[in-house]
Amino acid sequence: MSYAAFADYYDALTRNVEYEKRADYLCRLCASLGHAPGITLDLACGTGSLTLALARRGIDAYGVDGSPEMLSVAQQKAADAGKSLLFLCQNMQSIDLYGTVNTVVCALDSINHLTEEAQVQATFDRVSLFLEPGGYFIFDLNTVYKHRHVLGNETFVYDTEEVYCVWQNRYDPADGKELVEISLDFFEREGEAYFRSSEQFYERAYPVEQIREMLEQAGLKLEHCYGDLTMEPPAEDCQRVVLIARK
Repeated sequence: MSYAAFADYYDALTRNVEYEKRADYLCRLCASLGHAPGITLDLACGTGSLTLALARRGIDAYGVDGSPEMLSVAQQKAADAGKSLLFLCQNMQSIDLYGTVNTVVCALDSINHLTEEAQVQATFDRVSLFLEPGGYFIFDLNTVYKHRHVLGNETFVYDTEEVYCVWQNRYDPADGKELVEISLDFFEREGEAYFRSSEQFYERAYPVEQIREMLEQAGLKLEHCYGDLTMEPPAEDCQRVVLIARK
């Protein structure tokens, strides 16, 4: 999945994410663990907003993503900010880094985009391979609750100055995989005409206990599970959880 069309509009559609707030949260998590972030990999970094926010906080961060289009935006964004950041075009499940890292972060439900258990396991295995002993893997997940009760078979419309987007979901609870098929249609105005482009992908929700088992198989121990942007256990209706695993 290259997310070629999505890359052009991703930043316009994720302005509510508050990357600076999320970077502060990651710093607080590391402080609570007594862990210095050190060399930090932003896994599935997308257009690099979080990578850049971490770098602004003095963290030696670089990004990896499987989409050349997303990384093109990220590189330009870093250059505009006067930052020289490294971005590598690699899939999560086959990362091949130049050396080990002290911290790996993976934000905004990127693991959910891996729809097969083998892909998730391969990703955890590669993270563990390049993570220093005592290092931390901090990532988040959309929950089963969100897939069933929020995304479901819903349609969402986003109307921004840059683009008009129709987001349609298809969810079949009988498939047993907690899969949501996501179809995005983008309409961008040029003069008196609108030009349409589309993107389609899937997200899968995984129970935390299943994730724990896969982490352990990769040599990583799940130490904490929090509600998004909190340091409290997730509520039953939590839409996103943050998981902290240590090698």
